Amino acid sequence: SKKKGLSFEEKRARMMEIFFETKDVFQLKDLEKIAPKEKGITSMSVKEILQSLVDDGMVDTDRIGTSNYFWAFPSKALHARKRKLEELESQFAESSQKKEALQKSIEKSKTGREDTTERAALLKELAALRQKKEQLKTEIDKYRECDPDVVEEMRQTNQVAKEAANRWTDNIFSIKSWAKRKFGFEESRIDKGFGIPEDLDYID
Repeated sequence: SKKKGLSFEEKRARMMEIFFETKDVFQLKDLEKIAPKEKGITSMSVKEILQSLVDDGMVDTDRIGTSNYFWAFPSKALHARKRKLEELESQFAESSQKKEALQKSIEKSKTGREDTTERAALLKELAALRQKKEQLKTEIDKYRECDPDVVEEMRQTNQVAKEAANRWTDNIFSIKSWAKRKFGFEESRIDKGFGIPEDLDYID
């Protein structure tokens, strides 16, 4: 089976082992040679791992001349872990206080919401009022057509439709008149041939 690579945290832990076991000071090029051979960390990832440890204050670094040197001692790591533990304990205490405050707030908000006969009656009344509101809304929608604006809109729509119908009626009469003159057709024959009602007339 394929060998599983080291995780980022495993690489960090193994890098710290190099410092703790040797108690020595290294340059980046030294660690890029030692880490793959002794700890199974690829040389290409050494720089990234090292920088993350420096950023977290676990490894010290200093520039001497043109070179950067890195070191870390167990005592410093112990202090770093202690600081981290204190920070986490402080965050935990703060979270606990917030939780307690929220719990008190929840208990306080429950006051006046106890299941009493009066509260049950009020809730029933509230439900009835909500139902009534929906009924009234439905009733309002039903009578919306009586709204003056809606009536005016319908009147204008009807007027446009009426004018269009009369315009087409006028066109039909013109065509019938032309057909009678041109071909000598009887009006009843034209009506029958084109499905024109005998009582076709303008709309008043």
